[in-house]
Amino acid sequence: MKTSFPKDKIRVLLLENIHDIGASHLENEGFCVDRIAGSPAPEELDALLHNAHILGIRSKTHLTDELLGKAPRLLAVGCFCIGTDQVDLGAAQMRGVPVFNSPFGNTRSVAELTIAEIVMLSRRTFEKSTAMHRGLWEKSASGAHEVRNRTVGIVGYGHIGSQVSVLAEAMGMRVIYVDIEPKLPLGNAAQVDSLATLLTQDDFVTLHVPSTEQTKNMIGEAQLALMKPTAALLNNARGHVVDLPAVRNAIESGKLSGGAFDVFPAEPRKKGEPFENELQGLANVILTPHVGGSTIEAQETIAQDVAGKLSRFINVGSTTGAVNVPNVELPMQVGSAAAAAPRPHRVLHFHANVPGVLGKINSELAAHNVNVHGQYLRTDAHIGYVVFDVDPSASEAAIESLATIDETIRTRVLW
Repeated sequence: MKTSFPKDKIRVLLLENIHDIGASHLENEGFCVDRIAGSPAPEELDALLHNAHILGIRSKTHLTDELLGKAPRLLAVGCFCIGTDQVDLGAAQMRGVPVFNSPFGNTRSVAELTIAEIVMLSRRTFEKSTAMHRGLWEKSASGAHEVRNRTVGIVGYGHIGSQVSVLAEAMGMRVIYVDIEPKLPLGNAAQVDSLATLLTQDDFVTLHVPSTEQTKNMIGEAQLALMKPTAALLNNARGHVVDLPAVRNAIESGKLSGGAFDVFPAEPRKKGEPFENELQGLANVILTPHVGGSTIEAQETIAQDVAGKLSRFINVGSTTGAVNVPNVELPMQVGSAAAAAPRPHRVLHFHANVPGVLGKINSELAAHNVNVHGQYLRTDAHIGYVVFDVDPSASEAAIESLATIDETIRTRVLW
């Protein structure tokens, strides 16, 4: 865009029942907000993206390189959830499209569900409840245990894993964990040297890792064989980190006591659609429809967080909190529309990060007599993000000069 765009022309598309607070925040900023309850099919999303400047999604909408290529006006994406693996981050980066998420918003909700599942599995509550619904009174202490003094192994000691650690220890459990990085333990938790070491010691193994090539099927037949037959497996992370046929075989053969699963390799796109999975019908297996972070409190927090990040990027140019572009925290533009103190125009420039590009940028600005009031720059391995506050009379010249640089990805001006 060559000029600052009127706010009421900024079109925001929010999918997947994003909380009202997020929509209200963006509407109050003056943006035009459209909402769709579910996750559109790719061909429908293709058409919707053509006019969108901001896209808000949750976990079901997959934003591919192909779809991004058909969204010429897209300025930013908000993932109203923790994860961002549903977006091709590299493709968004190379188009100068920041992707924002809320890495802490549903931490407590997922941790609480995990603890609740540990208690229910330990008491075999799900089995008893199912029997009661069938009209059977199966009162028995057989196989039921307290969680106190039992060991929980946490795979991934990040925001959620560490919260699980605190809650589990408060209930009298022993906590061990494994992470790809050294992590400071909370309370009396202890980091172990490997996943194999962790699996042999636990009564419960709970997974809190992202979806990556390294974590795909990280729990399979070989790993399940290391666990105690009385142990249970919980996955509230990502569906692809567990080999579900191997889990079914382990439970049916008595090599695993049960488990709780909130995420799956294949999930329905919309509420009410049919669901089929290898773990259905197994005793002492709790299945939930990806609701780990689905509490009112979590959704409100996430909506406020992501909507705030999106509006700051659109209004000010700040990329703080973006996961795929350099993070630049920017001050508000000073000055006013008054002739005595006109507000500088702010030029936002994404470019390929190659040697000499900043010199080219500054040379072009100097050649066009652009007076720069302030300059902010951050780079990563692939791109750079530089922001200039310039005299209002020079912003058009700045835009035109930056467009001549081969490494330019996207330029936008604010005032």
